[in-house]
Amino acid sequence: MNGQEGWITIALYFAFFILIFYLLIIMPRKKQEKKHKEVLESLRVKDRVVTIGGIRGEIAKIKDDAVVLKVSETTEIEFIKNAIAYKVGEQ
Repeated sequence: MNGQEGWITIALYFAFFILIFYLLIIMPRKKQEKKHKEVLESLRVKDRVVTIGGIRGEIAKIKDDAVVLKVSETTEIEFIKNAIAYKVGEQ
């Protein structure tokens, strides 16, 4: 095997590694991000949600980049929209 064939073999292994990395890590992550974005865009007042910190509540108000969650009868907390993990019942 001469030097040029050795580099071609290494390049093929490297390309195969990149392909596997893309298929197993990057594609599923992009799909997950797209689904999360769709959930955030579909948020409505009165939806029950869970934050990434595990706080459950009902959406009281929706602002441009934030939501106000009613977590008890007298307590409302404002979160950025990206802090919403999922809607209750849609996990």
